[in-house]
Amino acid sequence: MSILLQKVIDFINKYSMLNKGDRVIVALSGGPDSVCLMHMLNEVKEIYDIEIYGAHVNHCLRGEEADEDEAYAERFCRSLGVEFYSKKVDINEMAKRQNISSETAGREARYRFFNELKERLGANKIALAHNLNDQAETVLMRIMRGAGIEGLQGIKPVRDGIFIRPILVLKREEIESYCAFNQLNPRTDKTNFENIYNRNKVRLELIPYIEKNFNKDILNTLNRLANIVSKDNEYIDEVAGKKYKTYCSLENNTVTLNKRLAEEHEAIISRVIRKALYEINGSLVNIEMIHIGDIIDLFTIGTGKKVTLPSGVQAENVYGDIRIYKVNETIQDKTFDGCIVLLAKNDISREILFSRYIEEMDVTVGIRLVKKDEIIKFGEDPYKKYFDYDKIINSISIRYRLQGDRFSPYGMKGSKKIKDLFMDLKIPKDERDNIPLLCFDEEIVWVVGYNVSNNYIVTKNTKNILEIKIRKGETK
Repeated sequence: MSILLQKVIDFINKYSMLNKGDRVIVALSGGPDSVCLMHMLNEVKEIYDIEIYGAHVNHCLRGEEADEDEAYAERFCRSLGVEFYSKKVDINEMAKRQNISSETAGREARYRFFNELKERLGANKIALAHNLNDQAETVLMRIMRGAGIEGLQGIKPVRDGIFIRPILVLKREEIESYCAFNQLNPRTDKTNFENIYNRNKVRLELIPYIEKNFNKDILNTLNRLANIVSKDNEYIDEVAGKKYKTYCSLENNTVTLNKRLAEEHEAIISRVIRKALYEINGSLVNIEMIHIGDIIDLFTIGTGKKVTLPSGVQAENVYGDIRIYKVNETIQDKTFDGCIVLLAKNDISREILFSRYIEEMDVTVGIRLVKKDEIIKFGEDPYKKYFDYDKIINSISIRYRLQGDRFSPYGMKGSKKIKDLFMDLKIPKDERDNIPLLCFDEEIVWVVGYNVSNNYIVTKNTKNILEIKIRKGETK
């Protein structure tokens, strides 16, 4: 048995990563790290009496090279006698659709596929190929972002009892040496050598510079830092957990923080608040220290004061206690992967009076073509508007706002951000995500209850007029 393999076995045992009978999905990109991981787990599967499966996500980012990576990963698994599963996901299209970075989209696609496989195969572990260099890069990047003690833990060897990282103990050069010795011939992603991402700059420029000028053993140094911080964090978390049980109560999807929590050290207060936020939202994504600070400040101001956080979470001072809850939770949970298409233009006729209750938004939408001789009272009802039917090309849809949305308000030249419009209208923050937006062919034409667009208004040249009514709740 090689020294490196024994090193990994010792690491697995230290963190109790594997147990007899485990069914392990191995994330296999085809690069050196994941190939090393797969080969090593295959070598030790008899020792631990485990089953392993290869899982590959083709991100469709590098054309034929990406397809060749997938083919290599499949051949490699076949050579080891390991079952192989793969999935193609157009990451650029996914990132554009969800308005997120390609890196975030790639990560979401991978984890979604791994979890799907976990359910399908009855697996209980997912092995990821992070290494010691990844750990150092992560810690450095978090230092530069001003992370707290939790962030400086870096990458955890085991997360949630499911995600394991058996080669986190190995340096990248050790992994490459292992692959070469065993003639594994892994694939190389050329984008890893391009300084186009912050992580690549840290990997290719910052760490070599530190090694050359300050500390040649910086990888191990940062890893020791992460380990020390992890132990300290574990203790503080344990204390915070006890304080959470003392000061917090959950009822009707609301966590109430007792005013006596404010007497504790701020390090404990902030962690208790984070636990409360996680309890309500199931995630701490987009929660930053400024949000925690805003909630802490609520303890010192009068009752009725509120702060609004990402994902529709709100915190409110109620006679000194702080209540944390989600605003319009049913609606928030369903906003918003895309538009709800109401009608294709071809479906509209003078004989049909369209009416539909949209459960996701709790509104009823009515659509009809106005008769030729009908008298219209414009502006009489803020929830009934008229539009030039002939300017619609394909469809009518409704949705909530998305990041970067723009709108051309009636009476104004050009366009402005929906966010700025809401600010101008002095719409409370906790209401903005729940205002329906009517769209024609994906263009916003009506901020319901407020402005309509310049682009579809009825003029003296309009031949066919479309009436649209939107009412709260389910109406006949």
